[in-house]
Amino acid sequence: MALSGLDIYKLLPKTNCRECGFATCLAFAMALAKKAVSIDKCPYILPESKEKLEASSLPPIKLVSIGDGDPQLQIGNETVMFRHEEKFHHPCGLGFIIDDNLTDTQIAQKIDKINGLKFERVGQQLNVNIIAIKQNGAAARFIEAVKMVSAKTQLALVLMGRDEGALRGALELTAPKKPLVYCASKENLASIAKLSVEFKVPLVIYAASLDTLSELTQEANKAGAGDLVLDTGVKPLAQKIWDLTQIRRQALKKSQRSLGYPCLVVVDREDPYAEAMEAATYISKYAGIVLIKGTESWEALALLALRQNIYTDPQRPLQIEPKIYAIGRANDKSPVLITTNFSLSYYTVLGEVEASKVPSYIISVDTEGMSVLTAWAAEKFTPDKITDSINKFGLKDTVSHKKLIIPGYVAVMSGELEDKSGWQIIVGPKEAAGIPSFLKNL
Repeated sequence: MALSGLDIYKLLPKTNCRECGFATCLAFAMALAKKAVSIDKCPYILPESKEKLEASSLPPIKLVSIGDGDPQLQIGNETVMFRHEEKFHHPCGLGFIIDDNLTDTQIAQKIDKINGLKFERVGQQLNVNIIAIKQNGAAARFIEAVKMVSAKTQLALVLMGRDEGALRGALELTAPKKPLVYCASKENLASIAKLSVEFKVPLVIYAASLDTLSELTQEANKAGAGDLVLDTGVKPLAQKIWDLTQIRRQALKKSQRSLGYPCLVVVDREDPYAEAMEAATYISKYAGIVLIKGTESWEALALLALRQNIYTDPQRPLQIEPKIYAIGRANDKSPVLITTNFSLSYYTVLGEVEASKVPSYIISVDTEGMSVLTAWAAEKFTPDKITDSINKFGLKDTVSHKKLIIPGYVAVMSGELEDKSGWQIIVGPKEAAGIPSFLKNL
């Protein structure tokens, strides 16, 4: 549980030595409570007091890293229940299950397909994160499948072995890649936790009930396994959401350390549409990793786009660099369209301009990442701002005409903008979908 400034002050030496950079120990304690300074700044704190303060400063949900190097998946370390309270920090990992009873050719094809699931959306690269290899038969075949997958992908791995021997063989091949071991249950906790400690890899703890899950994580900690991920098994959607929400709530609101770990969910659906909808629900509430079987591009893109929206900082919208962008073979006679630097606005306009096949320029005005109407209402997208932008970007040296196209939704500013800028203002369509026909008929 986080300590208050006064609680922290009681643990300090109270010398007021100022060597920490603060006038008094109380001022230093208040800064520690706000996490604005490190306890290491105090040279005289007793070891037992330092240990208590460090324990209290641990994140309520532990950060767990899976994979070695780039790309490495990091999950956990979340601080709020709801995104609008602050933000979510570590995006949910999206992964795919490969069964070891597939043929070598089928496994290779599936890996190639997963490796190719990369998309660009509003200027950001969207990537999947993890491949899980699931044991269905003999340990030898599982180890062989793990070896094949490991050699063909740079993505992080989950080893879904059914027994200690299979997992040990797989870890001997892949331990340097820091895979996630799945899983330790009440029946095998001692042996699987021992593997996790021996190979220094994170471990999934499995139990259907939260009480049992809490007991098992404490046992795993005593065995030396600290990087844990939680799973309550395949359940009906509503019940699974209840589990995920309660685990998050107990960790954040009740400071229950034994449940302060990220969660993994396996989606077990044959219908790809049902699988996508269920996976989307878990990405929203509150999975750290979601594993699915479907590898279709449409499903991956839909889930990655949802994840991007949820894990974008609500206080810092996606933005692009404010400047002039040349689209196609734009020349000095090409039309000039004005929009904001909100990524979604810009890329929507860009897509329609490209569809028109009319070489053009797009000017992105700095509106602090706000969309057109929002920026206009907040007085961030004004005649003065637009005029300053076209002057700053040297538009008069880029085109030989003096015509600007503004979004139809802000037609009300056309007269004032014309007066202030000295450019002829053309009111464009309200919706971006109207841009192609508008440019062709301009």
